[in-house]
Formats: sequence, structure tokens, C-alpha cells
Amino acid sequence: MEPLIFAPLYMQRVWGGRSLESTYGRTLPDEAPYGESWEISDREGEQSIVTEGPLAGKSLHELWTNKREALFGSGLPESDRFPLLIKVLDARDDLSIQVHPPAELAPSLNGDPKTEMWFIADADPRARLYAGLKNGVTRESFEAALNDGSVADVVHAIEPEKGESIFIPSGRLHAIGAGFLIHEIQQNSDTTYRVFDWNRVGLDGSPRELHVEQSMKSIDFNDFEPGMDEPRGNVVAECEFFKVEKLTLAPGDKVGNETTDRFSIFSIAEGSIITPAGREFHKGDFFILPCCATQLTATNGHSTILRTTIP
Repeated sequence: MEPLIFAPLYMQRVWGGRSLESTYGRTLPDEAPYGESWEISDREGEQSIVTEGPLAGKSLHELWTNKREALFGSGLPESDRFPLLIKVLDARDDLSIQVHPPAELAPSLNGDPKTEMWFIADADPRARLYAGLKNGVTRESFEAALNDGSVADVVHAIEPEKGESIFIPSGRLHAIGAGFLIHEIQQNSDTTYRVFDWNRVGLDGSPRELHVEQSMKSIDFNDFEPGMDEPRGNVVAECEFFKVEKLTLAPGDKVGNETTDRFSIFSIAEGSIITPAGREFHKGDFFILPCCATQLTATNGHSTILRTTIP
């Protein structure tokens, strides 16, 4: 089986830019700022469509529904939709400070839980991520910061390097600062509660909606000053929803699925790999490698591959 290649879904964002064009050589729809590219998505209104091969024109939802065992393998979740959502984020301005609801609270807040991880594909010097709270911040002092506009002073800031990653469980207050290109692996959810948006307006000129009440119920107020994650061997993130490995390959090295009976999602952070049929994938490419697929080979230079699987 050859890899499943999907058309990216580009999303305009007030904080976005043109790095998908300049760094990954893509053609964006127009001159607007694009902050997100949804690479693999099975949402009702945002469907990934296969672009090549005998399954061209099929949606990810169709494949998950009708060819699950043949393409993805056995023992997978009995979910109606493909359980993961894979994105590239191009942050040229600060994203809102936000939180995703924990599983036990999400239904009461009319949302879906979302745990995710970020891989830093590129970072400007001194670019900052925000994750968790500074030591000693309480619910009361956070509310006071909301009221006087000083939220950035109570959220923990990190200056990561290219190639690092961080796990963002539901309930962790977080934001991506300006100057990042990030590969995001997450649960299939689009619920985000903005608690602070730097007092700016959206693309339509109006302030963006905030969700202070839902955010205050969702924030983990015992989550203080997390750091970037330390890999465990090749594994850079692992939870009940996904496992992400960072694989470094020399020219000629082979790579495939972790096991022959399960699919993988591949994203190329650096370098390139090629299929036995001669289809080459380069930096910024994403695809699904079906179960029982043939291994791929790293080509020029050293390649860095993220391989995502479902436990």
C-alpha cells in the first residue's frame, strides 16, 4: 500500500502569516494571513480528502468508516470519526491565552476535551510559549490579573528551541507566542476557551469572543511552571490518545509503521523520504501510512520524522 496523501485545509487567523508559503513552499489561497493548516482532519465541516492514487477523492471519514481494518488496522477505537486532528500552526503574532476543558467537565460546558502536543518545527530567537501558571499564582490572583489586563505576568513563559516539544493536557493554560512554526497533534476536538486575547481585534475589526466563565472552570490552578518535555528514547509524547516518536534517519535508513498491523501518521520535520514506488516526501509533508505498507527510505541528508500512532 502507498501512503495516503490529503489536501491541506488552510485557515485564516488574525495571528497567522505566510510561513507555510516561505518555509514549506506551499501555494496559499490568497494574500491573507494563514495561521493554521489542517493536515489530517475528520471534522463534519473540515474533511481531509485524498489527492492521489486509487482512493483519490475519498474523505478521511469515508475511509475510517468503510475501510477501517483494511487501511488502519485492528483493535482501534470504536469512534465514529478518526480520533486525531493534525495541524501546522504559523504564529506571527501571539495567540490568545486559552484552555481546553478536561474530560470530566467538557459535557457540562457544551464542549469536547482536547489534549494535544506541540513540536517546535521552527522558532525565532527568544520566541516564547506560555504554559501553566507562575509559581504561587492562585485563582484569586489570576482573576485580579484578568481584571487589570496583566495576565501575561502570571502565566509561565518558556523559550524553547527548534526540535523540542511540549505536552498540553486538557486543563493546562497555554498560548503560542509570535515566531513559531509548530506541528500539533491533538484529539479530534475544536473546543477552545479564550480567557485573554491581548486586548486586540479579529480580522473583522471586532474584539474576539472570550470565554472567561468556561475558562475559569477548566484551568488547572495547580499546574505550575512546566518545562519542555524530555524525550524517552524516541518517544516525545505519550498518553491514552496518541504516541508521538521523533525519529532521526541517516541516508538509506528505512522507516515504516511501528507494527505491521497498525497505521501511522508521518510528518516530515527535516529532510526527505521516498517510497519504493519513487514517491518522495519533503520537509513539511504529512501523510498516513496504512497498515501493512512497505517501508520508506531516507534520502539526502539527515531526516527528522514524527511518527504518530494510537495506543
